[in-house]
Formats: sequence, structure tokens, C-alpha cells
Amino acid sequence: MHHSVHKTPIGILGASGYAGRELCALVLRHPQFELAFATANGQRGETAELPGGGSVTFVAPDDTPLASAALVFSALPHGTSAEWVQRARGAGARVVDLSADLRIGNTEADVVYGLTEARREQIRGAELVANPGCYPTSILLGLLPLLDAGGIAPGATLNVSAASGVTGAGLTPRVDLLFGEVTENFRAYGIGNTHRHLNEMRAFMAEAGVNADLIFTPHLLPTARGMLATMTVPLAAPIDHPLEMWRHRFAGERFIEVVKTPPETRHVAHRNVVRLTVQPLAHLRQPTLLVLSAIDNLMKGAAGQAVQNANLMLGLDEAMGLPA
Repeated sequence: MHHSVHKTPIGILGASGYAGRELCALVLRHPQFELAFATANGQRGETAELPGGGSVTFVAPDDTPLASAALVFSALPHGTSAEWVQRARGAGARVVDLSADLRIGNTEADVVYGLTEARREQIRGAELVANPGCYPTSILLGLLPLLDAGGIAPGATLNVSAASGVTGAGLTPRVDLLFGEVTENFRAYGIGNTHRHLNEMRAFMAEAGVNADLIFTPHLLPTARGMLATMTVPLAAPIDHPLEMWRHRFAGERFIEVVKTPPETRHVAHRNVVRLTVQPLAHLRQPTLLVLSAIDNLMKGAAGQAVQNANLMLGLDEAMGLPA
């Protein structure tokens, strides 16, 4: 494939899934990127229409010239991605891994955790970045001002109830994700505080020096995309103006919106943003904050944040090619 001397060749592994197709669309629209290859094992040779227009033809992973890309996004399934990440690194490419394989709490390897607004300086110029999960992105960025300030009560229990659109479950056909099972319905899953995203959230909180428990219950929304997290956080001491605290922490952040009114999934659809609000809860014996956080699970929760990180890794403006 012919490459422009002015653009950076980008490869995408596992491009046929929802996050992979979103990545393809973002790369094709990016002013400094060009798509070197997009792999799909089961759909090799097939052409897919992309969100927002355009199309891509998938190639087989084993036929892929990994060395033709300066940076590779791996959107392969959990448990499969790590091997291909090492192959891409061995071919000389920088890598952003969107799977859970290399995230904090899941590996002993020292890999930069790509929660951009919290780890920007580590991400800048990095060779390998583990992109956070969608739920942890929404939750950890919502909690970040408190984590930075040490404002969570020692020994507290944080309770998080979060709901995601069905694209968060991936493209593999499943009976429980059929239209007739999802529409006009709302249900919890991964109950019992066992969801795989808990590992990285606990690890991130531990790195922040937080001594607290986290109860996380995910739910399935009868929508294609979007995510809303509702968090109750016991405080070490009352905070008089919490909204100002969040606004101060995120001042100048182009992809974080701190608002007065509760965020909604429609406010963030197809955008690479986190929309947040916070307020004290009344009628409780312990000072407690309510934090609400909304993202598009395929954008800020996956492909958008991955491109944001790739921009930093390549020395570009981190907002380049991203819809705000």
C-alpha cells in the first residue's frame, strides 16, 4: 500500500468489532493518520461500511505486514491481544492496546495506563499504552479530583451503579443480546462484585493511596451506545463547593465537561467527552458526594481515548482528529 510521506501509517488489529470499526473511521478522518491495514480473522476479505461514512476491507492477521505501521491499535479480544501486541512491538511499532490484557491490576508488566487526563505525561512519547476499559474511564475520571485530594474517607465503601449500551458487549452474536431480549428491558449483569473491570479500578485507587472498598454493579441499557455511572462516595470531611473542586481539577481539559445538571447519554453520543456533575447528598450521617459521569462507551470509553493517547505518543495535539 502506498503511504503519504506526510502522514503516519496506522494499523488496526481486530478491526471488525464495534470499537475496531470506530477506530477505522477515526483514523480515516484523522488529518495526520492513514490506514495501513485493518485485520479481521473471521471477516477477512470482506468490506464493511464505517460509522459516519467510508468503508474498509479487512485482511487476515497472519498476512499483515506489521512493520508497515508506525503505530498499531489492538482491538483484539481479551486474552488474545497481548501476543499480538508483542508481535507489533517486535516489528517496531508503537502500540495502544484496547484489551484488558495489559491494564493495571491485570498484569505484572510495567505498561503505561492510558487514562489520558490522569496519566498524560507518562503517555506522551510512550511506546506501549494500555487503553482503559469503558466503565473505568467513566468512573475513575469522575472520582479523580477526590483521588488527587485524598478526600475519600479511609475504610469507606464506594458504591457504583453504571449502565452501558449493548455495543459494550462486543459484536459476537449472543442470545441475551438479541433485540427481543434487550429492548424494553433493563437488567444488571456481572453481579457479586466480580466484573473484570474491578481489577484496574482497584489498582488505580491503590496507586492513588486510597484505602476504600468499591462495589460495582453494571447494567445493560436498551440502547446501542452510551454509558452513565452513578457513584456515592463517603468523604473524609465535608466539601463546601464540590462542583468548583471538579472544575478546578479539570480546567483546560478539552474532553471533560463539568456541568450543574445531571449528564445524559445523549449529551455525549459520538463525542470523545466525559460529562460530569457532583453534589452533596442530604440526610446522611456521614458527608457523602453523588458523582454522575456520562460517556460514549465506543468513543471516550474505547476508540476516541485510544486516538487521544496515540496523538500524545506521536507528539501530536491530543485532540487532533477527535470530535469534541
